[in-house]
Amino acid sequence: QVQLVESGGGLVQAGGSLNVSCAASGFTLKYYAIAWYRQAPGKERVPVSCISASDGTTDYADSVKGRFTISRDNAKNTVYMQMNSLKPEDTAVYYCAAGGERLCWRETREAVYWGPGTQVTVSS
Repeated sequence: QVQLVESGGGLVQAGGSLNVSCAASGFTLKYYAIAWYRQAPGKERVPVSCISASDGTTDYADSVKGRFTISRDNAKNTVYMQMNSLKPEDTAVYYCAAGGERLCWRETREAVYWGPGTQVTVSS
């Protein structure tokens, strides 16, 4: 069964850190670009970060540059996103998506698989 599953979300105080994971089963993650998206209550789902399949090139939304780092461990079929210096405005459900390389050009329609999401809540 093909699926993506996020984990590692939770409640953290402002300034704290979380490391969220995106684990794949039923397919090999290294052949796909992987993106993290987030959706805050009442807002649209927006891209946060992405890592390409071809050469590991990364892309970040301006709002998280310098604070979030995306990485992949192909041996574990997992992608991670380390989130530091968290702010209350980072509160959202975080989703990972797997797709073609244009996913890292923020072309969401390139996503083939989605995870169910993990809640991240940052308290002030």
